[in-house]
Amino acid sequence: MRNLLRPLLISIASISLVLTACGGEEASVADGPATIVVTTNILGDVVEVIVGDQANVETIMPLGADPHVFQASAQQVDLMMNADLVVANGESFEEGILDVLNAAKDDGVTFFEAMDHVRAIEFAADGGHDDHDDHDDHDDHDDHDDHDDHDDHDDHDDHDDHDDHDDHDDHAGHDDHAGHDHSGTDPHFFTDPVQMIMVVEALVDSLIANVDGLDAEAIKANGASYVEDLETVNEELKAMFAALSSEQRVLVTNHQVFGYFALQYDFAVVGTVIPSSSTLDSTSAKELAELVEVIKENNVKAIFGDVASSDVLAQTLAAEVGDMKVVPLFTESLGATDTDAATYLGMLRANGKLISDSLSG
Repeated sequence: MRNLLRPLLISIASISLVLTACGGEEASVADGPATIVVTTNILGDVVEVIVGDQANVETIMPLGADPHVFQASAQQVDLMMNADLVVANGESFEEGILDVLNAAKDDGVTFFEAMDHVRAIEFAADGGHDDHDDHDDHDDHDDHDDHDDHDDHDDHDDHDDHDDHDDHDDHAGHDDHAGHDHSGTDPHFFTDPVQMIMVVEALVDSLIANVDGLDAEAIKANGASYVEDLETVNEELKAMFAALSSEQRVLVTNHQVFGYFALQYDFAVVGTVIPSSSTLDSTSAKELAELVEVIKENNVKAIFGDVASSDVLAQTLAAEVGDMKVVPLFTESLGATDTDAATYLGMLRANGKLISDSLSG
C-alpha cells in the first residue's frame, strides 16, 4: 500500500507546485530562507523558539489536532516533500500522516525524529511500562547547569537510581486489559521536560548541520536558553508535587500518554480509559468495569482526559464510580493562544497545576 501511495503523494505535491507557479508566485522553496516543516504543534513551538526568524518554520498540525487522526492537506504534503528539514515526533506518533512521512523519507528529505534522542520506555504487554530501571535517577538533573555551550552532553547519561520506581507496578489494575496489544515504544516523551532537554540539544546540532543559512552561534544560544527554561519548569513541577503523598500520586488517564511523566515525578498510572497509546483504539465493557474496580481500590480522585479528544467514555466512567471528576489536560496538542497552555512550557505548567490541584484535595 505504501509503495502505491508514494507516487500519488509526489504527484499531489507536483500539482501543487504547478498551481503555485501559475498563480505568479515563485514555485521553488529553495529561494529565500530555508523551510523547516514540523509535524506537531508541540515540537513546532520548540523549533520556533530555537530558530527564531532565521528560517520559515511551518507546523503541520493546528492547535487542538489529534496526531493519531490528523490528515495532511495537499499543500502540507507539498511542504513536507520539499522541506530543507522535517522535524517529527517519531515512533508512529503521527499515525494519520505516516504514509506521507515515509514517502518524504523515501524521496530523500532530511528528517529529525525526536524519539531517536530520548531515553525511550516500552509499553508492557499488560498496558503498563517496562524498563523503568533504564531511566535511573531521573530526579538528579542538577548537573544540567554544567551544559555550558551544550558541547558536552555526558551528564545526560547520569540517570542512576531510578530503582525506587519499582513500586509503580504495585497498583491494582495494570494487568487487566486483555485483547489489546500494548507493546512497543511509548512516543509521548514530551510529557517529561527532561526528555525534551535531550531532544533540544540534539535538535540544535541537526539544525546547524542540515539547514543552510542559519547563524550557528545564535542557534546554540537559543537552544541553551531554552534548556535552562526546561530545567526551571522541571524544578517547578517537582515543587508542585512535593506535598502529594505516594497514595495520592495515582493517575487514570484517557489513554497511555503519561508514562514518561509518571516515571519522572514518581506517579503510578493505574489505568487508562482506552487501554492503548492511540486514541483510535477502543475499550470493552469488561475493561471499563475492571477499571471501575481499580479506581475504587486506589481511591483515585480524577480521570485525566485529553483536550483534543472526546471525553465521553471518561465521563461515563466517572458517573459509574460517582463523586469523581474528569479533568481535561493538554496532552498531545498545545492549547489555544488565549490559554495558559499556548506554549510547550506553558502546557507543562498548566498540566502540572491541574494534576496537583485535582489530586491534593
